[in-house]
Amino acid sequence: MKSRVHKICEVISCNEIAENTFLLKFICPDIAQIAKPGQFLNILVSNYGTGPLLRRPFSISNVDNDKIELIFSVVGSGTKILSQKRTGNEIDVIGPLGNHFSIDDSFEAAFIVAGGVGIAPFPFLTSKLKEKNKTIKTFAGFRNAKSIYIKGLVNVLLSTDDGSQGFKGKVTELFVEELKDGKKAKAKIFACGPVAMLKEVGRVAKDFGILCEVSLENYMACGLGVCQGCPVELSNGNAKYALVCKDGPVFDINNIILH
Repeated sequence: MKSRVHKICEVISCNEIAENTFLLKFICPDIAQIAKPGQFLNILVSNYGTGPLLRRPFSISNVDNDKIELIFSVVGSGTKILSQKRTGNEIDVIGPLGNHFSIDDSFEAAFIVAGGVGIAPFPFLTSKLKEKNKTIKTFAGFRNAKSIYIKGLVNVLLSTDDGSQGFKGKVTELFVEELKDGKKAKAKIFACGPVAMLKEVGRVAKDFGILCEVSLENYMACGLGVCQGCPVELSNGNAKYALVCKDGPVFDINNIILH
């Protein structure tokens, strides 16, 4: 079985699901059969020579038989073009790339912590955790109520920066409050979001003695480890840096230094 494929894929739909947040669905049985939660795809958003030359990385948000879902925000020209894809359009896809979340560890409870579009890899992870009968609690933070999208997640506790829905404040503050009162034995944290959030999640994991994996959202040029453009500093070992695209995007929080 191939570990990576390159396909021209047909778009099923692309819809705005929250403020400036889109859900794109496309068909690709070859990738769907081998994808694992935490991996990503590298997409050439325009095939006609008028768009960005470099591919864009996107977490695999979910897999449904031969269909793949991506959740993304529009932040530049590449994601703007992708958001305008319609049924029957084609996209040039390479994947799945990178490593994946480790869900075979001996933990019983999973804490998912997501900031904004950092929710992207977690519907897929949630489905696999449910298959393994893990207890799941999800902490999702957004700017405001208009930016919330939580389909595919379970047992969700919400926070918003402006207090328009759920807890008012940072999602990490909400997470800490729950940890103070909840059961932490045999638990593991899975997190994705802004670097500042991940650093705080790492501190919390250390304080409470909980296993923690984070998915990094670095900019990538090649997605294959060739260009050396997505380094992350390591906290131990002989090497000083790892590459997010090749060695990640998922890392044990204790093995990296976030800046």
